[in-house]
Amino acid sequence: MRPDDWYLTEDVDDFLARAGDFLRSRPALHTTPLTAIEGLRKHAADAGGAEAPVFGLLERGGEVRAVFYRRTASGPLSLTPAVTRDEADTLAARLTDLGHPLPGVSAEHDTATAFAEAWQRLTGATPVLRQPLYLYRLGTLTPPDPSPEGRVRVAGEADIEQVMLWCREFAAAVGEVVPEVWTDTRFADRHFSFWETPDGTPVSIAAVTSVIGDQVRVDPVYTRAHLRGRGYAAALTAEVSRAALAAGAKEVVLYTDPANPTSNALYQRVGYVRLADWAVYDFS
Repeated sequence: MRPDDWYLTEDVDDFLARAGDFLRSRPALHTTPLTAIEGLRKHAADAGGAEAPVFGLLERGGEVRAVFYRRTASGPLSLTPAVTRDEADTLAARLTDLGHPLPGVSAEHDTATAFAEAWQRLTGATPVLRQPLYLYRLGTLTPPDPSPEGRVRVAGEADIEQVMLWCREFAAAVGEVVPEVWTDTRFADRHFSFWETPDGTPVSIAAVTSVIGDQVRVDPVYTRAHLRGRGYAAALTAEVSRAALAAGAKEVVLYTDPANPTSNALYQRVGYVRLADWAVYDFS
């Protein structure tokens, strides 16, 4: 393989014309690029002088083999699964030849590791595993029985302050840095719901992405610490998952932290099955 076998563009429409079918062919595994690239497409006209995103794909025999994107030309790399070591080597060479700085990579574990090692060989940068993740896909939805008292309620315009507060609390709890401007956060395009107690008090929050490429991702799910252990998050996750299926999603997925056995057990109880291991590396 040669480095220039990787095709790069800043034109999201050109990229989707070439790679859209490939991304939609594996909606569960491609959940993040499907939703992120659609967001970049929708907001392209509003980007103004912002640093342009970069998209890339690898074709063999007229078929797309792999895809990557970067929200900015100096941002971390997001890469689709099943990239071989040789393909990772040529992508790393392509990016270094073009002078692209790279602070990290996020991908399925083996793909992320192959690219991180390739980047280290070329640049000397040491990859540091910042965040391992599990990717789960919904199998047979199994709502909790018994369910906690209360009901699900879709969040509206009047709830925006509470949605923002709880999203920032969730981000702080998982060590995520959230932009100050709400519309710049990854939560701004989500569809939020609350679990409410019978007296109307919100006790848990969950969100889903829009249906894109037949898939929906549940993200985030959050209950304040003093309200946990009462089944609110499980009931709410089941309800937003059911609503996503009713809205036309064929795949419903979510990411979890392997170090949190409570949340992993919760999602398995309502029907989620582990699909893949993920990894986020930083390059020092």
